[in-house]
Amino acid sequence: MAREVNASGIPLRPVYDAAEGAPHELGEPGAFPFARGIYPTMYRGRLWTMRQYAGFATAAESNARYRYLLQRGQTGLSVAFDLPTQLGYDSDAAQARGEVGKVGVAIDSVADMEQLLEAIPLDRVTISMTINAPAPILLALLLAVARRRGTPFSQLGGTIQNDVLKEYAARGTYIYPPAPSLRMVTDAMAYCAREVPQWNPISISGYHIREAGATAVEEIAFTLSNGKAYLRAAHEAGIALEAIAPRVSFFWNAHNDFFEEIAKFRAARYLWAHIVRDEFGCNDPASQRLRFHTQTGGSTLTAQEPENNVVRVTLQALAAVLGGTQSLHTNGKDEALALPTEESARLALRTQQIIAYESGVVDVVDPLAGSYYVESLTNALVERAQALIGEVDALGGAVAAIESGWMQRRIADSAYAAQQAIERGESVVIGVNVFAESTSAPPPPLQRIDERVESEQIARLLAFRTERSASAVERGLADVKRAASGRDNLMPYFIDAVDTGATLGEICDVLRRVFGVYRAKEGVA
Repeated sequence: MAREVNASGIPLRPVYDAAEGAPHELGEPGAFPFARGIYPTMYRGRLWTMRQYAGFATAAESNARYRYLLQRGQTGLSVAFDLPTQLGYDSDAAQARGEVGKVGVAIDSVADMEQLLEAIPLDRVTISMTINAPAPILLALLLAVARRRGTPFSQLGGTIQNDVLKEYAARGTYIYPPAPSLRMVTDAMAYCAREVPQWNPISISGYHIREAGATAVEEIAFTLSNGKAYLRAAHEAGIALEAIAPRVSFFWNAHNDFFEEIAKFRAARYLWAHIVRDEFGCNDPASQRLRFHTQTGGSTLTAQEPENNVVRVTLQALAAVLGGTQSLHTNGKDEALALPTEESARLALRTQQIIAYESGVVDVVDPLAGSYYVESLTNALVERAQALIGEVDALGGAVAAIESGWMQRRIADSAYAAQQAIERGESVVIGVNVFAESTSAPPPPLQRIDERVESEQIARLLAFRTERSASAVERGLADVKRAASGRDNLMPYFIDAVDTGATLGEICDVLRRVFGVYRAKEGVA
């Protein structure tokens, strides 16, 4: 069943040799253009951060899962928020009904954030938060907790995703129109550069673009185009790019095509280094390095024979490691059915640990360098992604490509083509369209979120509101409104507001009244 072309449409040869031509200038590990890795020693000097994505139900229950994973060797936290939190609603909002704590943890207030981070040493454990439209407010909640504990902001390390452009293009959890959304992004960038220097104020996500159906080429091109838009917005906001570019990070998908994924990471590093240097004039190597987190491909997991997902995740994780990731999440085998159980989360973490400590792949930097096939794929991905970035540029950049619906249509077309290939049997999914069992096995034990979670979270929120100073909250929200209506950096106002007791939903409602709410054009996702 050998393929003639791969999933991105790149023609495949039966054998690759030196006749394929010299690769693009790849440099040495740790040197421009960083295709072979961003550090000279890579994992010989330090392993990637093992950061299992987790969050469900209440802050207390999620905290227990974090501590469980940290005790078993996880080296960083990755927080999943429920949909109301992602969309800037408190748990008692009408829009939140039925969704509280379901796909992540519910965070309404600084009290919730304190509980979420209980007994977590903020100066020693890095924390990644997958949050976008209200990302600066979630960061403000964390900073308020650090301030209450007396932990200097300079000692905090972590990431907020804060990548709202891909929400318009691929995921849908946006709140405000693009212009004020970009202002919130750049305000977080400027504040972190000045006050929280070890924090990554943005993680530009190709992951969700790929999950929506994009090819590897589109994942690279659209993600880097979004990255260019953020740097341009920062420059227009008067931020010195050399001050914030070193803290810009990325988030990629690790999909099924093993060698293409390895080449994808190499190609993305090569392209970003050239973009930052040649288009934005950043000559500091720290600005040119593409640092990234990887998550194995959720859309590749199957509800049928979920134990097969362990193998898929292992291969995807190995591709991420061979591709030089700085941080990794491995999906649980049951995530096509529900949030992962404690057992499947542990197995997913063990997958990373076995790769790190038993496989030997960390002993040599960039072990696949010189492979005729990998270098040829790297070349092809560089050239095709460059051409697609050129198309985005010709449309006026990523924001214009998204607002016109062009980027969304490209992703939708690729998703349709991929699904058709599966249904025709051209794209093999073991246990689904090939070697499928005639009878289905009973599902494994699943993580279920009890309906009590919503009522208990609302009760905690109502109690929190009764105990706070209403006048202090009113002043804090008024300050947020005044800052949003003007040009002040919003971050200090967010921190002060949440510290006085303002909730996430209350702050987002103030911003809704000032900024408005984004509505996609008809026919544009």
